[in-house]
Amino acid sequence: MNARFTLDYWRDGEWFVGRLREVPGVFSQGETLSVLEANIKDAYRLVMADQKPVRRSTKSKKVLIVA
Repeated sequence: MNARFTLDYWRDGEWFVGRLREVPGVFSQGETLSVLEANIKDAYRLVMADQKPVRRSTKSKKVLIVA
């Protein structure tokens, strides 16, 4: 499966640190931006591999949250 996500990243000292905006919990770091990109892809794959299948009886609903 191919998908595109937004990588938000920033500098923290000598490191690039980043997260995938659309996938909560996927964070990584790297000494260069290209290393961060490779590491964030690995982190995404690990998180997705750890996900349990959604049961068929599961329902979902959109909710409005006002901040």
